[in-house]
Amino acid sequence: MTASTKHPHGGTADPASERSAQGPLHSPVIEWFDEHARDLPWRRPEAGAWGVMVSEFMLQQTPVNRVLPVYEQWLARWPRPADLAVEAPGEAVRAWGRLGYPRRALRLHGAAVAIAERHGGDVPDEHAQLLALPGIGEYTAAAVASFAYGQRHPVLDTNVRRVFARAVTGVQYPPNATTAAERRLARALLPEDEPTAARWAAASMELGALVCTARNEQCPRCPIAAQCAWRLAGKPEHDGPPRRGQTYAGTDRQVRGRLLAVLREAHSPVPQQALDRVWHEPVQRARALDGLVADGLVEPLPGGLYRLPLT
Repeated sequence: MTASTKHPHGGTADPASERSAQGPLHSPVIEWFDEHARDLPWRRPEAGAWGVMVSEFMLQQTPVNRVLPVYEQWLARWPRPADLAVEAPGEAVRAWGRLGYPRRALRLHGAAVAIAERHGGDVPDEHAQLLALPGIGEYTAAAVASFAYGQRHPVLDTNVRRVFARAVTGVQYPPNATTAAERRLARALLPEDEPTAARWAAASMELGALVCTARNEQCPRCPIAAQCAWRLAGKPEHDGPPRRGQTYAGTDRQVRGRLLAVLREAHSPVPQQALDRVWHEPVQRARALDGLVADGLVEPLPGGLYRLPLT
């Protein structure tokens, strides 16, 4: 192994310095979290592992303020995985509302069915079992194991990756996709004992969400500003690959959303003509509808009718 590891976008980090950063970073970040953490329903003890799992599905690429009302309604209707599992998958899509990326609703429904069938209706507490559930990837499995069960796992969402990139690696932004180097760094920074590691995971995520934000970061409020490699280097501008922006207006995503909105409001099959009215451009509209059918979000019926999926 070389003495230092080259990181994307020009930063370098010495493995020894990564290990030595643990102590100076953990205490101030966790103490800051103890004082400033938002009171969110999935952080309360009564949320349980299912509440944590639901929140993790909903919060992917969706801000907290949009998630909160849908989360509350979801848990009121389906307080346990088995309650959701007996419903048609289309009901999950309907309840998802306008959160966006509705395939997440189908994946959450699939996970609920698997939990009911394989684990007696209880969200499993083993990381490997979580990872084996349909629709559960590396991040979600680690997040549920950590936040619901207090286990020691690196939890790398966009906010955490940005905090680590700046505080340790000394660059403004992490790579567009999670790298092996980031995973090594996250493991190196994990506190040794499980309760502290779980608290660190939540605290570093909250720091990225509230203080070390993508734009207009608030360094004077940051508990580790004095140790932040990026700030100490003079906050060099991002010099890596362009960061992906998210557009919505005029895209197939917007068309898909409008088509699904019609189907969510309907409680009987919808004729093609009703869907044709939601978007003026027929080729894009047909492509969006075909995509919804291919993704299992819409079920075509004889006679040019469509509905949310029943199976």
